[in-house]
Amino acid sequence: MSHWLIVGAGRGIGLEAARQLSARGERVTASVRSAAGLAALEAAAPQATPLQFDVRDAAAISAAAAQVADPIDMLIANAGAYGPQRQSSTDMDFDGALDLLSVNALGPLRVVQAFLPYVKRSAHPRIVLMTSRLGSMSLDGTFNVAYRASKAGLNKIAQCLADDLRPEGIIVVALSPGRVRTDMGGPNATLHVRDSVAGIIRTVESLTLADTRRYLDYRGEDLPW
Repeated sequence: MSHWLIVGAGRGIGLEAARQLSARGERVTASVRSAAGLAALEAAAPQATPLQFDVRDAAAISAAAAQVADPIDMLIANAGAYGPQRQSSTDMDFDGALDLLSVNALGPLRVVQAFLPYVKRSAHPRIVLMTSRLGSMSLDGTFNVAYRASKAGLNKIAQCLADDLRPEGIIVVALSPGRVRTDMGGPNATLHVRDSVAGIIRTVESLTLADTRRYLDYRGEDLPW
């Protein structure tokens, strides 16, 4: 039995990950941001240990980390947002974009830094930063500029974390879940959340130190940076 920390488990991919992992008997600690998220988590994965914090709030994250006593084998930094309505290169909501960068790029780093002492105590530690195909610098398109920039920034953070933590045997990857039918992905997305999460779990469990610093999709296939 492994100990999984799922950050952003109040809905969508994180909630389904907590459900699937709890159902098969893994030990799950899962964070939510709101009372509604907590209620959803308790209904879907009642065995999971809940934490409550916003990834913008470093003090709240640290307080939550202090409640953890045991090593964390898999840290999945999944919490994220889509961003403001106006986010094109010619019409940007700059305050909204800055907040999005705080959530999507810096939020996962705040989480990793707070929980890293517990990850270091694992025999086979893995850190997964949940990114997007839209974070690829090689991808064409000009829509959702702030979201793309936030995920591109997260990808660079994943590379830097991987390089810094490799000497300690900690695996770090950026992982895209695919275009999933969730509140964020929308009803026209091609992938059911159940299938995305099943693939994510298989991919995370298969990771070795040789995989650190990779940019993967939910099937474990490489994406272009």
